[in-house]
Amino acid sequence: MSASVASVLAASTVLLTGAGAEAAESGTGFYLLGSKGPMAGVLAPPGAYFANDLYFYSGSAGASVDLPIGGSVVADIDATAVIDLATGLWVLPEGVAGGNLGLTVTVPWGYQKVDASAALSGGGLGTAIDDNVSTIGDPVIGATLGWHSGNWHWTAGTLVNVPIGDYQEGEIANVAFHRWGADLNAAVTWLDATSGWEASAAAGFTFNGENPATDYKTGTEFHLEGAFTKTFESQLSAGLVGYYYQQLTADSGPGASLGDFKGRVAAIGATVGYNFVAGETPISLRAKIYHEFDAKNRLEGTSGYLSLSLPF
Repeated sequence: MSASVASVLAASTVLLTGAGAEAAESGTGFYLLGSKGPMAGVLAPPGAYFANDLYFYSGSAGASVDLPIGGSVVADIDATAVIDLATGLWVLPEGVAGGNLGLTVTVPWGYQKVDASAALSGGGLGTAIDDNVSTIGDPVIGATLGWHSGNWHWTAGTLVNVPIGDYQEGEIANVAFHRWGADLNAAVTWLDATSGWEASAAAGFTFNGENPATDYKTGTEFHLEGAFTKTFESQLSAGLVGYYYQQLTADSGPGASLGDFKGRVAAIGATVGYNFVAGETPISLRAKIYHEFDAKNRLEGTSGYLSLSLPF
């Protein structure tokens, strides 16, 4: 594996967020589950990088699952989201704390469609509701410290959701979250560049502010992601990916009419990637797909990524 290709693989681990799968208000946390996978613990060498992820999600919840969305309580939900996330990464040339410091900014833009029914206070379903939106979401800024030692690579970082996106107050389809949020995370990767085998794990905690439009404060969330891949001499790679999500503390505020509303979900999936050089620019392409199961207080469905990354 050449150093240039390795740098592109590292660039593809830029932390990405956006409107994701449905626990919490709207059943949605701002940290995008599955955004970390292969090479999660590798920070790119000093330089500037660009990554673009096209994310899609399709999920549903039956009539027995109530979700608080846009200040309303709805059930019997079908939702689809297609979000494009453009991310810039700058890794500083100066060393910091024995490693390197990377700064990121992600801007999401996309489409979301939600079909549901109003949930009646005594149980059952009321009026059918449908909504869709195509707009810009909340930008996310981040900082990551990365270290390397032989085949081991690890990072520690933070992400901040800045609530300045186009939030549609009172609507059940939204790309923006209209609340501050911070995610503290760490990742580790073991990579044997000679054999091409790689294993990665990443974990983090998401802390949420209150949505002033709905008086709803989402509890603290935990996420865990993993990947195991093999890169072949052709620079084609393939492997397994997965994630687990659990809300740790209760939702609160006047708008939290469903009580603590703690949620969870797990997912397993597959990934394939390809690295090549266009002119003198190394480029990394990757696809990931996840199938969710064991969902509670959130949608259950299928999500996926089509990702491109390259250095400037």
